Amino acid sequence: MKRNTTSVADQTLPVLNVNAAGLDIGSAEIWVAVPADRDPQPVRTFGTFTPDLRALADWLKDCRIQTVVMESTGVYWIPVYELLDAQGFHVSVVNARHVKNVPGRKTDEKDCQWLQRLHTYGLLSASFRPDAEIVALRAYLRHRASLLEHRAAHIQHMQKALHQMNVQLTQVLSDITGETGLAILRKIVAGDRDPVALAQLRDPRCQHSTDEIAKALTGNYRPEHVFALKQALALYDFYTAQVRECDGEIERQFSGMKPRHDDENLPPLDPTDKRDSHSKNAPSYDARTLLYQLVGVDLVAISGLNESTVQTIVSETGTDMSKWPTVKHFCAWLGLAPHHDISGGKVLRSRVLKTHNRAGQAFRLAAQSASRSPRTAYGAFYRRVCGRLGPAQAIVATAHKIARAFYHMLKHRVPFRDLSAEEYEQRARKREIANLRKKAKRLGITLVEQPA
Repeated sequence: MKRNTTSVADQTLPVLNVNAAGLDIGSAEIWVAVPADRDPQPVRTFGTFTPDLRALADWLKDCRIQTVVMESTGVYWIPVYELLDAQGFHVSVVNARHVKNVPGRKTDEKDCQWLQRLHTYGLLSASFRPDAEIVALRAYLRHRASLLEHRAAHIQHMQKALHQMNVQLTQVLSDITGETGLAILRKIVAGDRDPVALAQLRDPRCQHSTDEIAKALTGNYRPEHVFALKQALALYDFYTAQVRECDGEIERQFSGMKPRHDDENLPPLDPTDKRDSHSKNAPSYDARTLLYQLVGVDLVAISGLNESTVQTIVSETGTDMSKWPTVKHFCAWLGLAPHHDISGGKVLRSRVLKTHNRAGQAFRLAAQSASRSPRTAYGAFYRRVCGRLGPAQAIVATAHKIARAFYHMLKHRVPFRDLSAEEYEQRARKREIANLRKKAKRLGITLVEQPA
């Protein structure tokens, strides 16, 4: 006789969310499940038009629902989340991978019932979502990043057209979208074909001479390739204008946000420590000052970080670090902490889990930037780890170190204090000597220091 264990499990599991509902969201319909005693038809389907969403909210109120759980299905969940959140429901978005390992639940009707049941017993963890102001800022910055990606494709189209004409401009200019490159491209599109005259547009800061640039500009200017270059340049200019307009919206969003600190008299910002840093895709507004006024601490001062990466991280993580109890939770959420597979008390393997966390990717970019610095402690740390574990793990370890500094600064509102590479090496040497002495003492050996 087969034993029915469902009722036993229901009796042992504590009910944490009595007034819970589960939603399975699609592009054309939404399946909703509520407790069986709230309505004669506890599972219903609704459309995705705005009047349908309002009818859904009214029905949930009639069923005395307080908390709602849904999967993060594409972008279809966003309007449902925003409308229900505005109606006063406690809405949680969960990772779809956490609820799809049970076989036999492959229909929308069963999915919403399964979500409702798991949420009733508190078995689902809500994904992190910052407050409304940060969400709006995040939407602008993600849109700006997509504009830069589209613009980069048209830079490649310009390079392709130049190569087809055997105009080797990329060999004499590090960036064809710089001042010299754009000036030459606009002259070519306008009809100028004289290499010597085009080379006269060279900026004095260019490493290659005018003669070398003129030699590179001697090519076969076929009309079809010039036409492709003309359209690619026009699209590049269009996306540049769109990025500039988006920067204006982001600046207005920053200016309208309430400061997230209690210090009314902030000390003046000293941006001289990174005066040599430059990025072609940097925002056109003073992002560093706006970020400093928002959070009350200069996060851009951290080695490896710049205005673009800091505003990306802040838009993804928010400014309230209390969402993560410790810095270890924060780094694990970023995907920068090692994950241990333990069985029988032994660590079978340790690895960093794959993640699409945008903040974690920004910290990795910061680690790559810090690795090229010969004077900072993060650069020295990267080189030490790289020699022992390789560049891939060294990038993650350095990003983890930068993320810890970011968390500490934002949580405790303390300024960043950078160590020089020499000071870091001295501290590392002292730690190694202390470890050697401990090991020698454990083995019954006495160490005697002698100059090399």
